[in-house]
Amino acid sequence: MGRIKTKYIKRKTKELWKLHGDKFTTDYTANKEVARTLVKTPSKKLRNIVSGYITRLKKTED
Repeated sequence: MGRIKTKYIKRKTKELWKLHGDKFTTDYTANKEVARTLVKTPSKKLRNIVSGYITRLKKTED
C-alpha cells in the first residue's frame, strides 16, 4: 500500500498536468526542477511531493 495524497496535492498535480504535461518526464530529479519553476508552494516538502506524484503518474501513463 502506498501513502495517501491530500486533495491539495492531487489538485495541484492535475493543474500542472493539464497545463504543462509535456514538460514532465519519468525522472524524479528532473521533475523537481520543473516543479520548482512552475509551482508556488509555501514549502519545499509540498513541492517535492507534487513532483513525486507527477513522476508516478507519468510512469503509469506509459
